[in-house]
Amino acid sequence: MTSYLVGLIGAGIGPSLSPALHEREADHHGLRYLYRRIEFTEPIGDLIRAARSMRYDGLNVTHPVKQTVIEHLDDLSPDAARLGAVNTVVFTGGRAIGHNTDWTGFAESFRRGLPGATTRHVVQLGAGGAGAAVAHALLTVGAEQVTVVDVDLMRSQDLAARLEQDPLNQPGHPDQGRADPAPSPGSSPAKPDDRAGRLHAAELPILSAKSDDRVGRLRAAALTELPALLADADGLVNVTPVGMAAHPGTPLDPALLRPDLWVADVVYRPLATDLLKHARRLGCRTLDGGGMVVFQAARSFRLFTGVEPNVDRMLDHLTELI
Repeated sequence: MTSYLVGLIGAGIGPSLSPALHEREADHHGLRYLYRRIEFTEPIGDLIRAARSMRYDGLNVTHPVKQTVIEHLDDLSPDAARLGAVNTVVFTGGRAIGHNTDWTGFAESFRRGLPGATTRHVVQLGAGGAGAAVAHALLTVGAEQVTVVDVDLMRSQDLAARLEQDPLNQPGHPDQGRADPAPSPGSSPAKPDDRAGRLHAAELPILSAKSDDRVGRLRAAALTELPALLADADGLVNVTPVGMAAHPGTPLDPALLRPDLWVADVVYRPLATDLLKHARRLGCRTLDGGGMVVFQAARSFRLFTGVEPNVDRMLDHLTELI
């Protein structure tokens, strides 16, 4: 039986459902799969070195190390390099390779959970590691304008400038809306060391842009601009930690919401954040963070094992676990 040792590094990860999601899916494929939680109490570089020496096959990394982990890796996938953030590390051929599965996770969740949602103007709260992924995903699903608001204006300005300069976010780019190379559906299990440091050649198209192939634009804005921005927006996405069990509350004044605004949150513990509760009481269309965590986990699982996961089954597992 093929075996895998993987883990999750982050702060406050005790409630994470990632271990159960990965291990349950592995059971269906007959894999011996151990997924450990590694609380972020030591420098991230030390944790990466320890995982490497203990022959981990891969790691997921989350808040607050999605960006700081990069300097401790040997290489980055094209997605992770573009976004400047990593949430998945694969140890292969003696090297640590960083990937980003957050953006494809949000994009697929958005496509399934908010079909037909208007994306002329979307306001995004948060410009951290997940913020870069979600902003890129919003452009991929056809947003004409994404305004990023963060408590640190310079951080949101840096994010907007970086993604605006990315050729993939320019109209007509042939790879726009496509993810990094990934194993072909139905491929047989293969431990990372068997891949000799190479990404799989098959390319998995996750989403394409809207039919006119236009790609959106990003801008940064200060918190003081939020009331005016939301008055003009079609949708709002919370990509901050506010709303998590460890960070309760709402990331903005709920009085700024209105019934014709769709509202999405990347937080999944709890699924019904205070922000989404307020939005639902107003009659807003909403999207919780459950879909994103499953779709990003599925892609990470594929990178770790070379095995194609059953996403619908993983969504069912999440519902049972919650």
